[in-house]
Amino acid sequence: MPLSNLPHNHGQDLSEILALLPNTDDFQIVAELFKLLSDCSRLRIFWLLCHCEECVINLSAIMDMSSPAVSHHLKQLKAAGLITSRRDGKEVYYRAADTETVSVLHNMLEILVSISCPNKDEYHKNDDADPDGRHAVCRLCIRGIPPADGACPEAHLNEHAH
Repeated sequence: MPLSNLPHNHGQDLSEILALLPNTDDFQIVAELFKLLSDCSRLRIFWLLCHCEECVINLSAIMDMSSPAVSHHLKQLKAAGLITSRRDGKEVYYRAADTETVSVLHNMLEILVSISCPNKDEYHKNDDADPDGRHAVCRLCIRGIPPADGACPEAHLNEHAH
């Protein structure tokens, strides 16, 4: 839509932003990805496979779900290109795909989960790098491994990011 046709003029120059606005199809692809990850169990399986390689039987036990239910989630994640599999004899092992999309989703998930980190006050009580009181992301703290001194300085954040 040309700027001259906008119903209200709020004094903003949106021409650069509108030139960069992706088309609807691009947003549809992202929406489908978020729809896929909107299931809590599937999201947990995805997160787990970002950290390890595992078979259906073990995933079933970890998730406290039936093997067919886990297999259903794995099929959807694999169809979306978020996980890969390899066969070793009769066993099939799954892990997160090594793609930029998976890396971004994994990091986003860890950041969003860290917002409600139950230990954030304890691990970040001396964090001067966070003057606004927002919880800085520390992947070690997310995994329940507190820094040795109980604080989480920026060096700790950068040193252990993956």
